[in-house]
Amino acid sequence: MQTLDTTIVNTALPSMAVSLGESPLRMQAVVISYALTLAMLIPMSGWLADRVGTRHVFIAAVVVFTAGSLACAMSRQLRWLVAARVLQGVGGAMLLPVGRLAVLRALPREEFLPAMSFVTVPGLVGPLVGPTLGGWLVQTASWHWIFLINVPLGIVGGLAAMRLMPDLRASVSRFDLLGYLLLAFGMVAVSFSLNVLSERPQYGVGLVLLVFGLASLVAYWLHAARADRPLFPLALFKVHSFSVGILGNLFSRVGSGGMPYLIPLLLQVGLGYSPMHAGMMMIPAAAAGIFSKRIVVPLVQRVGYRRVLVGNTLLVGLAMISFALVAPGRPIWMYALQFAAFGCVNSLQFTAMNTLALSDLDGELASGGNSLLSMVMMLAMSLGVAVAAALLAGFGGTEAGIGHGTLGAFRGSFVCVGLVTMASAAIFAQLEPTNRIPESTVKEASAG
Repeated sequence: MQTLDTTIVNTALPSMAVSLGESPLRMQAVVISYALTLAMLIPMSGWLADRVGTRHVFIAAVVVFTAGSLACAMSRQLRWLVAARVLQGVGGAMLLPVGRLAVLRALPREEFLPAMSFVTVPGLVGPLVGPTLGGWLVQTASWHWIFLINVPLGIVGGLAAMRLMPDLRASVSRFDLLGYLLLAFGMVAVSFSLNVLSERPQYGVGLVLLVFGLASLVAYWLHAARADRPLFPLALFKVHSFSVGILGNLFSRVGSGGMPYLIPLLLQVGLGYSPMHAGMMMIPAAAAGIFSKRIVVPLVQRVGYRRVLVGNTLLVGLAMISFALVAPGRPIWMYALQFAAFGCVNSLQFTAMNTLALSDLDGELASGGNSLLSMVMMLAMSLGVAVAAALLAGFGGTEAGIGHGTLGAFRGSFVCVGLVTMASAAIFAQLEPTNRIPESTVKEASAG
């Protein structure tokens, strides 16, 4: 449910906008609220599961996520839909991390990697099924059903968890509440500031939020440097591969994170495709992405992380910029090739970045690094959508009607997000040449 829900909503945004009386290009809050809630609560999920027990936390997460899905389907105004998405995010933030933690704690070491490889399957299937299923449900029924399908799944999943989920606990240290509040406020303020900056009359509010958010993040950094047990120990950043991997991940995804939001809007609002047609257009990208994960290990072993990530980051940026060349009437096979090329390099980028970040972490640092990586992935998704929406507004997308004016706004936005992604190549260029990549790390990181 959690993996599917990160992709199924994007295709339905234009239909939601019509139903709620909003502009299709002003629906980014529906995506941002969910991703940002995930980013905020992921750092707490592992500690809470250790303290309360995996079974209780997981069942509660299923119940909250299902209730949030039902609330989304019942929403009649955008603000209520956003609030329901936050509730959904509260449950979603506990589902995947706690599920993985239960696998880690319940199985012997020799069975962990095969099990984790199986657990990552939904992470691969979600992007393949989500957009098409979302488009089909919108076109044959209504957008409400992209949330209502979670209700029977939630009931079955909750009952299964009550019977099968082990109640595993572990000794926990004191939770770094001050650090968590500083970090959470910083993430929310920075993300909201980018969203507010897209509203021209509210530039002042956006700038104030941005300053407060950055100050809060700096305060967390200073707090973590002197705290006995910080939320994320700064010792993580003494590992060079982790520092480059996590920072490159953040800035690269700020660009590419807006693509799942921009592409369905481009196809439906800019080119006039139906929701189902727009969803099916994403299949080549998802299928090529699944294929490209197989070549990461031999490619990095052959040429090293630095060459792979610097070169592929530039390719990802160029693939994103290529969407600025779209025009009505182009043959469908040209779009299929374009989407497949983007999906291939984009998936390779995610797997290589995630693998790099986790490759040299051991012991307690591995747990903290994995949690921080998950948080950064969700935060970057939120920031990416906020940046994409601000660019659309900046290029006149909210004022222009469907047609040439809106298409021009999309073209400018694709060029800008592509350049943002390409800029992150300078971060990966700081890596030392290496040809070593642990295959076990790839299996853990490939779902992202």
